[in-house]
Amino acid sequence: MNRMPSTVLMVMVMTALLAALGIALEQKGYAFGARGVERLDAIASAATFMPLAALYAFAAALMMLLPLRAAGYVYANAASPIHAAASILLATVIGLQVARFAFGEDDALWTLVDWQFVFAVAIIVAHMFMNHLRRNLLMRTLFFIIFLAAAAACLFWTFRL
Repeated sequence: MNRMPSTVLMVMVMTALLAALGIALEQKGYAFGARGVERLDAIASAATFMPLAALYAFAAALMMLLPLRAAGYVYANAASPIHAAASILLATVIGLQVARFAFGEDDALWTLVDWQFVFAVAIIVAHMFMNHLRRNLLMRTLFFIIFLAAAAACLFWTFRL
C-alpha cells in the first residue's frame, strides 16, 4: 500500500508519454499513431470500473463474513489486486486525458468528470478503510449487506441517467 502512490504516478506519466507519442505521430500523418491512442482509449474508459467495483464489493462482502485467516486470504489474493488494477486504470485514464489536453484538446479534462468514476473512487476508499470495517460486529454486518447490494447493483443495474 505504501508504494501505490508512486506506482500510480509512474503509470500516469508513462501513459501520458505514450499517448503524447501517439498523438504526435497522428498529427504528422502516421495512421499507427491513431491506432495506439485508440488502444489506450479502449481501456481508459469510465465503464471499465463498474465490473471491477462488482468484483471488489463481492470480495469485501466475503471479507466481512469470513473468519480472520480466510478473510486475509481474500484480501491478499482478491481485494488488493482489484484495488491495484482500479488504481492503475484510473492513472491510465488521467494520463491519457492529460496528454490530450497538452496537445490542444481543451475539453479533454472534462472526460474526468464522468459520474462512473465514482466506482473507481469507491474501490480505492473502501480499500483504505477495510481494516477498520472489520473491527466491529455491527459494522461487519452492516457493510456485508452494503457490499452485497453494491455487487448486485454493479452487475445487474443499468445505471442509466
